[in-house]
Amino acid sequence: MTKVVVVGGGYGGVTVAKGLDPVADVILIEQKDQFVHHAAALRAAVDEVWEHAIFMPYSNLLKNGQVIQGVVSSVTGTTVHVFGHDPIEADYVILASGSTYPFPAKYSSSKATVAKARLEQLHDALTSAGSVMLVGGGTVGIEMTGELASAFPDLEIILVESGDSILSTPGYTQELRDAITEQLDELGVRVVTGSPLAYLPPIQAGQLGRFSVQTHNGDQIEADIWFQCYGATANSGYLAGTEYEELLHPNGTIRVDPTLQVKGHSNVYAIGDITDVRESKRADAARQQARVVIANITHQLEGGEPDISYQPTKEWVILPLGPSMGASQLIDADGNMRILGAEQTAEIKGTDLMVSVIRSQLNLP
Repeated sequence: MTKVVVVGGGYGGVTVAKGLDPVADVILIEQKDQFVHHAAALRAAVDEVWEHAIFMPYSNLLKNGQVIQGVVSSVTGTTVHVFGHDPIEADYVILASGSTYPFPAKYSSSKATVAKARLEQLHDALTSAGSVMLVGGGTVGIEMTGELASAFPDLEIILVESGDSILSTPGYTQELRDAITEQLDELGVRVVTGSPLAYLPPIQAGQLGRFSVQTHNGDQIEADIWFQCYGATANSGYLAGTEYEELLHPNGTIRVDPTLQVKGHSNVYAIGDITDVRESKRADAARQQARVVIANITHQLEGGEPDISYQPTKEWVILPLGPSMGASQLIDADGNMRILGAEQTAEIKGTDLMVSVIRSQLNLP
């Protein structure tokens, strides 16, 4: 049977592995011992109940294939090298290794028990803190602001954004910014925009300890704990020194064709955050890309050509501000932009954060 190796068990990786499991010998390689639902990680950072909800086993994902917990050291051709394992010779390789992001939006530990222990330390620190500084006024910084404000209503929150406004990157409407700004004001959040910090705090992010910093504009900020809410980096280091290195952009993403085949390699695909597809890196986009790869590899297995191209969809922005607040920017079937308020945003994502959807995908009760 045709052997398919999937590198990475995030949103795209589990989708493509599960989709190809009935028609190929699938091996999913993931360095973490459990799936981490990162879309709910910020809720877990403030709520001990959610600390356990975001970690889910891979044990039920594949009926025929297997999941190997390990770290990929390199990929040469369609041979995948894993530390502590013999090289795995594959017919197809799918690069789905995702990206890193500062804690607590993502966790670097390979063991769920270690990640949970760090979360417990964070909960203790936040309980003792009187004020917090979040550096970065994009979606992560805003979403974390909402979680903190909901869980710790007496906590002073300072949100620092180097741009002239929150959500300063292209793609967000002024109407969405206005809606979120109004809610931040309602929560009593101090928003500092228009200048980056002159220097970072001397204390590690996520650690309790009083500090004082200032922006280049001279705004003085004091807080007891701080978090970095920017800095996604593609996980492609294992491709350095291989034939794929020349296809990497400076930001670590890899060049792909519209079919999501890695350029010049008919049996190697890439999906999710590691690709150079020009769209925001979102879980739903990774899953959509995975479905294109499933179709193309299935066509190849049937003797055909990989003729399905991935078309980036019109992006929806679902931005919860805690369980009951937030705003969303949607595009309807006619191409018209719509802004939804707090109640509708909570219905879409804010309350459940799609945990039930992910558990179903992993074949968990």
